[in-house]
Amino acid sequence: MKILICGAGQVGYGIAEQLSIQKNDVTVIDNYADLIENINKSLDVRTIRGNGSYPEVLDEAGAGGADVIIAVTQFDEVNMVICHIAHILFNIPTKIARIRSNNFLNPEYENLFTTDNIPIDVLISPEREIGESILKNLALPGAFEILEFADKRISLLGVSIDESFDLVNQSLGSLTKQFPEVTCTVVGINRDAEIIVPTQKDVIRLNDKIYLICDSEHVKRVLTILGHRETEAHNIIIAGAGNVGSYLAKSLESSNSNINIKIIELNKDIAQKAATELGKSIVLNGNVLDKNLLEQAGITRSDAFVALTNNDNVNLISSVIAKEMGSKQTLTLLTDNNYNDLQSKLEIDTFINPRATTISSILRCLRRGRIRDAHSLYNGEIEILETEVVEASPLIGKTIKEADIPDGLRFGAILRKESVIRPDGDTRIELHDRIVLFSLADSIHDVEHLFRTSQDYY
Repeated sequence: MKILICGAGQVGYGIAEQLSIQKNDVTVIDNYADLIENINKSLDVRTIRGNGSYPEVLDEAGAGGADVIIAVTQFDEVNMVICHIAHILFNIPTKIARIRSNNFLNPEYENLFTTDNIPIDVLISPEREIGESILKNLALPGAFEILEFADKRISLLGVSIDESFDLVNQSLGSLTKQFPEVTCTVVGINRDAEIIVPTQKDVIRLNDKIYLICDSEHVKRVLTILGHRETEAHNIIIAGAGNVGSYLAKSLESSNSNINIKIIELNKDIAQKAATELGKSIVLNGNVLDKNLLEQAGITRSDAFVALTNNDNVNLISSVIAKEMGSKQTLTLLTDNNYNDLQSKLEIDTFINPRATTISSILRCLRRGRIRDAHSLYNGEIEILETEVVEASPLIGKTIKEADIPDGLRFGAILRKESVIRPDGDTRIELHDRIVLFSLADSIHDVEHLFRTSQDYY
């Protein structure tokens, strides 16, 4: 595919990196010379310095022959203009835009983004997606990653293995035999910063971070088996009352009446605005790094501390302080991937990466073949995909053993009609199976090929 990306910040860079690895024809447009230079040094893509909302710049970038345009500049209004020009002047088939402000996302404005008005085919709202992700983590505090697939019938969990798991050093095959009633497959292991696609002979070790795909009805049972018996959070402290913090508080207020929320916000105007808009939440104006203020907010009794300020350093330090003062769980928003290795050292339970969230949202719109959903994890090294088996798939009628699945892929679960199946080597693939699988980034092309929509797709 020929893809234009407007915006060379962290998100634009990440998308360009992923799409170029997969041999797409990518052009990145940005007005800032340092961002363009950074991409030129690191990625095998074409770059153009200029304003992506200018027709002549889009024309120079080859917009007339583009399949997709992705507008991820830092300004919502610019992203909208880019998509409008791409539609009117260049007839680009697929237009994707990041829209961050809640002012544009109000349900009463749902007709705003249509072909006849502002022609955006796919609207990405990272703040809302981050908020939804945090809600899942608060409901299941034993997992650092929670994703849902196949109409929420299948879930992916990321779980850290600590001393509470008393079955360490046992093979995956042995664990499967011990818990035959649980529909669950370990599809990936992060061990010492190396990603392993395991077999039944591999073992789970202390300090592993494992990825599992399971029947959604078995999620709590799986967490219990792995030694995680944490309860759902009810006393929650949020640092930051910006778009994400306010959205999270509103969602928590509407979803659970038995919940206590306190928000700490440094900016007085933002704090007052949040206090006016929220119903039950208590908003405190002050510095989240102030231990006295944290104590006043009830940090020693809190089930969860969620750091959502626009400063990575503040988020990190406040999470460490909150943990030391007694918060049971910490969730920390980080925009800089260089901090990811600090998670275990600082004992932070969950890192929230807005860049990864946005990239996942965009990639799931671009995958070829019959791929229904896609999520990028671990700095783009991993993808979790939901696929559907169609008539052209070479898998139909074969067992997984016969299909000769590449080493970088692992099938996690199959939704067949109304049943969730844990696949093994003898499982035979049928037409219309919905398969959730784990893939290393360099194996994505194999997935697209296996689930292609026609025999001559490639």
